Amino acid sequence: MRIVLVGPPGAGKGTQAKIIAGRLAIPAISTGDIFRANVGAGTPLGLEAKGYMDRGALVPDSITISMVRNRLAEPDVTGGFLLDGFPRNVAQAEELEAILIALGAKLDVVLELVVDNDEVVKRIAGRRLCRNDSTHIFHTDFNPPSVPGVCDVCGGELYQRDDDKEETVRERLDVYVRETAPIVGFYAERGLLASIDAMGALDQITERALAVLSDR
Repeated sequence: MRIVLVGPPGAGKGTQAKIIAGRLAIPAISTGDIFRANVGAGTPLGLEAKGYMDRGALVPDSITISMVRNRLAEPDVTGGFLLDGFPRNVAQAEELEAILIALGAKLDVVLELVVDNDEVVKRIAGRRLCRNDSTHIFHTDFNPPSVPGVCDVCGGELYQRDDDKEETVRERLDVYVRETAPIVGFYAERGLLASIDAMGALDQITERALAVLSDR
């Protein structure tokens, strides 16, 4: 299957992408992974993108699209893929359509994870990271440390990233509504959209997604 995963920040796209792709035996492809691979390998596109990122500027769509085009032409995606983080706007969605046509392929489904804004804020704003090791992650509600503000693993100080603060999360949600949400309508018009409730336990959300995908 060829799947695009969409949803607001905090909807659990990264987690579900890995689980669903694993169950379907297809590669999970995120734009973050593509960027890191290109920058790490020092490809011409990676070097060009790094120049923008080092200046704190947004990487132009043209570079992102070229990286995605190259990735989707690799042998491991001939049997399908799950794409997370692309497209982010209608222009990118149109480009993805053109890329797949050129490859003699097409999307099977666009899976939308639907989650309430207040739940998104709760999920993200409650996250706390350890200053000693950022892989030690806690949550004030879902996975609180034994001692408030102290990492259970190493005793380091827990802190909240600026990007995780409530006002920043709500700004990110506003950006999503303006720029990314319109692709939901784009794919709905093409009969490709399947929306699922992304509230609740992780395994329940996964099963909802797989049930929808099995009907495609």
